[in-house]
Amino acid sequence: MGILIVGLVLFLGVHSVRIFAEDWRRATIARRGEGVWKGAYSLLALAGFVLIVWGYGLARQAPVFLWTPPTAMRHVASLLTLVAFVLLAAAYVPRNGLKARLHHPMVLGVKVWAFAHLLSNGTLADVVLFGSFLVWAVLDFRSARGRDRAAGTVYPAGTLAGSAIAAVVGVAAWAAFAFWLHAAWIGVAPFGR
Repeated sequence: MGILIVGLVLFLGVHSVRIFAEDWRRATIARRGEGVWKGAYSLLALAGFVLIVWGYGLARQAPVFLWTPPTAMRHVASLLTLVAFVLLAAAYVPRNGLKARLHHPMVLGVKVWAFAHLLSNGTLADVVLFGSFLVWAVLDFRSARGRDRAAGTVYPAGTLAGSAIAAVVGVAAWAAFAFWLHAAWIGVAPFGR
């Protein structure tokens, strides 16, 4: 569990700088340069991600069960992760209605993804992993919306085409992950093949 926690601290820590230390971030970029900042950020985030994957894998070998979720929660989680994938796609597809309305769909997607996994998993490692991501996403969304208000950020209006592309890409990515990649990469088939 210690490796998982260190990974979460590194990964979510670097992703939390804008939440807790925006002025320090700006000063460091001005002093060291954007390339140095992005390089250090990327290395720390990658190291954190590797430790999260390794630590979670180790924790799954000797699970500490806190509760056993009802089988129906797996179906609810599958539906919620579909929403999360569409939100993730909306972060990258230009001029879609979700981004125009929500402004930070990726962070909302992380929030939905984490919540879905908390509903359908009941081990200590799951609570630590997905609970951490959920708390981070709540704080990050609030912080990002605050920065938008302070800067007077205006998001371009969405188009029907952009919205449709975001939905199709999100559903396709969700299907690929739910039916093949989740089992291959995580070792759990969401639909119990």
